Amino acid sequence: MATRRSAPRQRVRPGVRRLLDAMTGSPVILQNGHLDILATNPLGRALYADMFTARTPVPNHARYVFLEPRSQAFYADWKRAAADTVAILRAEAGRAPDNRALSDLVGELSTRSTTFSALWAAPEARWHTTGTKTFHHPVVGDLTLTFEALDLTADPGLRLLAYTAEPGSPSQDALRLLASWTATGTAAEDRRAG
Repeated sequence: MATRRSAPRQRVRPGVRRLLDAMTGSPVILQNGHLDILATNPLGRALYADMFTARTPVPNHARYVFLEPRSQAFYADWKRAAADTVAILRAEAGRAPDNRALSDLVGELSTRSTTFSALWAAPEARWHTTGTKTFHHPVVGDLTLTFEALDLTADPGLRLLAYTAEPGSPSQDALRLLASWTATGTAAEDRRAG
């Protein structure tokens, strides 16, 4: 009988952290296979600011989508975001079937969200590593962003998600406004801390 094991605690290598920090014009997040957000650049944190208001030390994308009602306003196509989230978790379950943290997350979501439970039981959905997502951000409004999901080969199970806006689009303008808002907020926080 195989024993279930906990996934080793994942750390963000300094080189990956520097890469995130160097990417200033695009929102970027780093997540593991069960969708814990392990690191972001400032613009990534601003894009997903609502996810960082939870009381948990590590924000989790799946918990946000299925357990936070505000996520339905944040994602213009919430049903697709929910299906994509389940597909990612299902792929991770296939990659790491003995991961206790993932099993616990799936169990939690299954008992707390009938939508998750129904999607988990449905035939597999296809998950894309590139595409377009539309967000309704509470500060800058609607953003249509393309994304690229990049697996970090030196860190199995970690994936970098980078978002960009079409040049000259209203979404690019909104992203610039979000970057400005982020810089202003960071500057204010630095002044209060000093």
